[in-house]
Amino acid sequence: MPERAPRGGSAGRRFRATVEYDGTEFAGFQIQPGARTVQGELEAALARLSGGNRQPVVGAGRTDAGVHATGQVIAFTYPGRLSVEALTAALNGTLSPDVAIRDVRRAPAGFNPRYAARYREYRYSIWNGPRSPLRERMALWVRKELDVAAMASAATALEGRHDFSAFGGVDPQPIRTVHRIRVRRDGPAVTIDVRADAFLRGMVRRIVATLLAVGRGTLEASAVPGLLRAGEPALGGAAAPPRGLCLRRVVFGRRADEGATTTDMGNED
Repeated sequence: MPERAPRGGSAGRRFRATVEYDGTEFAGFQIQPGARTVQGELEAALARLSGGNRQPVVGAGRTDAGVHATGQVIAFTYPGRLSVEALTAALNGTLSPDVAIRDVRRAPAGFNPRYAARYREYRYSIWNGPRSPLRERMALWVRKELDVAAMASAATALEGRHDFSAFGGVDPQPIRTVHRIRVRRDGPAVTIDVRADAFLRGMVRRIVATLLAVGRGTLEASAVPGLLRAGEPALGGAAAPPRGLCLRRVVFGRRADEGATTTDMGNED
């Protein structure tokens, strides 16, 4: 359906939406000159429905190159007059096959998911069985059987509020609160779920690299608290490959005992 031009002077309506993407062919979420990014694809699609006018899109997390999402949340302003249902269909009709949008709904003016999120949850997927090319597109293949119980034990040292400089890029505010890290096995599939208020750049993949070292038996679980306290890059800054990482969930709203924060929550894995 062709878009009709908005009536003069209208600033447009604010929307939020959930975005799913296969990050394999993307240089990350955030726009970068000369690179294909999720934000760039979304803004280009929105421009095609807005008379060619570029509409900024903001996301709850700046996922890195190769990282996937099933629950990324974005916000944007749309100056046209399509209904929510028609806008959803039109965007999906113009987006590339590795990006899809759903749960489009109205949002308050100025809504920004980076600052409104209470916590984010990532999952790292590991295939701990025989070679499986389809599964390995979005999971890390590990040949040696992992000691999942040891990994889960080691993960408890990383829960809580800490200076995570050892597990993230340089940041002037390295204090983060990790609500939970859950390590589980379901047959050959091993998953590591990490929930936190926000993340340092590369933080989840560096945590995973450390837990993998424990699972392989090359690092004692008892050594993890010392790595956290040391402040130096854990295991020399080793990070698990991005293909196993997925932003699964972003939760909004704050409990009564939580105050607002001005910390930039965008520098995520």
